[in-house]
Amino acid sequence: MPISSFQDRRAAGKELASELAKRIWHDPVILALPRGGVPVGFEIAKKLRAPLDLVMVRKLGAPGNKEFAVGAIVDGENPQVVIDADVARMTGASDAYIERAKEAALAEIGRRRVIYGAMNPVSVKDRTVIVVDDGIATGSTARAALESIRQARPAKIVLAVPVAPPDTIASLASLCDEVICLAKPRSFQAVGAHYADFGQTSDREVVEYLARAREFSPEQTA
Repeated sequence: MPISSFQDRRAAGKELASELAKRIWHDPVILALPRGGVPVGFEIAKKLRAPLDLVMVRKLGAPGNKEFAVGAIVDGENPQVVIDADVARMTGASDAYIERAKEAALAEIGRRRVIYGAMNPVSVKDRTVIVVDDGIATGSTARAALESIRQARPAKIVLAVPVAPPDTIASLASLCDEVICLAKPRSFQAVGAHYADFGQTSDREVVEYLARAREFSPEQTA
């Protein structure tokens, strides 16, 4: 049994939103990692009346096991890539393999941008950026997202997640100004183990959440 449990992503988002609402944040913008981070981010954006946007990041899976990350990539003018050299070596991910994985990931990110209508990102310069996911395991995707966001010169970066192992949170702390994590179980297993309902978030749901978020944050762009 997991040490901490959430009913589903929206329930986790509401708990996280209540924690964040205890503070006053200067000009906040919520950046969710699709797809699982979007329902969580929606609840936070709703509570804080802040715009909701996406961090278009993709995990780079290991050879023979796409769910096991050797790194991650965030798109942009200069795509940000983070590779765990130890994991890459352990799984036999060669430089050529990683290059092919990067190209495939960027193609998928491009496809999702079109589907989600996320072609005009909300400006984060000089703002408080709250980066949200449904949980963090190894931290490779979160690391890539945080390093990419820092280049956009926000005033402050806050990492907000429902659950993550303590060592991962510690490894990411230097990349942001503050970390808010509701549960940091030492017996972590996997993100999904801490949810009663961890069904996959669909592309259609992402589009719907972004559309609904525009109702309370007109600044959000399509």
